[in-house]
Amino acid sequence: MPSFIVLMLAICAVWLPALRLTRLSVPPWLPLLLLAVTMGWLDGQLKAVAVLGIVVLGTLAWGSTHAPHAWQRRSLLVLALLLALLMALHRWPGFINTLVVPPTHITADARPFMLYANFDKGVAGLLLLALLAPRCHAWREWQGALRLTLLPGLVTIALVMGLGWLIGLISPNLKWPGFTPPFLAVNLLLTVVAEEAFFRGVLQHRLQQAWQGLRGGAVMALILSAVLFGAAHLGGGLAYAALATVAGAGYGWVFQRTGRIEAAIVLHFALNAVHFIGFTYPALA
Repeated sequence: MPSFIVLMLAICAVWLPALRLTRLSVPPWLPLLLLAVTMGWLDGQLKAVAVLGIVVLGTLAWGSTHAPHAWQRRSLLVLALLLALLMALHRWPGFINTLVVPPTHITADARPFMLYANFDKGVAGLLLLALLAPRCHAWREWQGALRLTLLPGLVTIALVMGLGWLIGLISPNLKWPGFTPPFLAVNLLLTVVAEEAFFRGVLQHRLQQAWQGLRGGAVMALILSAVLFGAAHLGGGLAYAALATVAGAGYGWVFQRTGRIEAAIVLHFALNAVHFIGFTYPALA
């Protein structure tokens, strides 16, 4: 999985300062992304159409903030979101994702579970995060965002886990299987970052901007992003999607409070970690 590891490093590098090369300023994530794509191409995990999709997505995302006219920026943003969604749903061809954990029952009463390292979803999240999402740029911004996240974050985790237990979808089950560290790393960098970059960093953020003149526009943006986030989880069943909607509202809440994507990423990952370690995962059979 060398290309996947380099991709994960590229996602982490989004928060590093730019490299100064004579008159050029290069973000560290960019050469790492180029290296990951090259390695994926050479080891056969990326076909030509996959590389083309990555280039097109990066171009669309960049153009959506640099095009000279507003209608061009809006059009490019819509196209970027559609292409990112295709990648996240594994509908763009040419990506050969790696199976990390084969189908298994983590506990005897749980549904079967498998884990893939998804290059397509991870690279879509990286480009949206790096080019479009509002991020922290200094430690004091991180401190402020985390401080504002703590209380609503605890409320969100307690509410989602409590509701899941109440409706019989999960039950308390403390565990630490051998693949916990890779699961947490893949979940954070190739799943959570991508989902939060899409639903909060771009969708909710842009809707808030578009509806800022409307009464309740920010709340409408939060609700819509949460409902769409829940709909994206319908594959797990209606109850699972409903819980995902509640969770999405919590992620949207902290994003709205802080204006920074890191708050939503931290809360989303914390909830997933609590679910995986402390409760039935992914759900009761």
